[in-house]
Amino acid sequence: MSDSTAGRPRIDTSKRTWLIASGCAGVVGGVATAVPFVSSFEPSEKAKAAGAPVEADISGLQVGQKMTVEWRGKPVWILKRSAEQIAELPKLDPQLADPESKRHPDEFTPKYAQNETRSIKPEVLVVVGICTHLGCSPGDRFQPGPQPSLPDDWEGGFLCPCHGSTFDLAGRVFKNKPAPDNLPVPPHMYLSDTRLLIGEDKKA
Repeated sequence: MSDSTAGRPRIDTSKRTWLIASGCAGVVGGVATAVPFVSSFEPSEKAKAAGAPVEADISGLQVGQKMTVEWRGKPVWILKRSAEQIAELPKLDPQLADPESKRHPDEFTPKYAQNETRSIKPEVLVVVGICTHLGCSPGDRFQPGPQPSLPDDWEGGFLCPCHGSTFDLAGRVFKNKPAPDNLPVPPHMYLSDTRLLIGEDKKA
């Protein structure tokens, strides 16, 4: 039986792989040029996961409302608080495990948020919405007053359904709860009165 490959030129497999890859890249590049130019300003999903800053438009955020954006694969909550809610925060200090956020100030609370409201602007809270106990996501409990799993003097905040950790409207954890720390404040800054950049704070 004769060798069917006899007389055929041998192809370097590594070179063949490179040629195929180059051809595919060319096709992908050609398709990419058809996408509107504005998309080049949007961080890719891979970039977001790696920690690229994410912009948030808060122009439509009303008092008492919360929006969520994703940064590094984590939910970042942006809550617009009322003047009454802000005024209640200092009154809660005796009930909190770390009211001044001094346990891990650099890791959990940047210097510009080391204040009573844990924020740059008093009315806007920006925190990572992940419980510091086992990584669950707490739920909103903004309505004050008696409620299931909450004290009768509840002033509004967040409740983690997994093990009952509670946080006030500044993301500060209450005493004697499983969560050891306050909700982290991510690096962020204002690009304008209505635009926030999550993940970068050079101008904060």
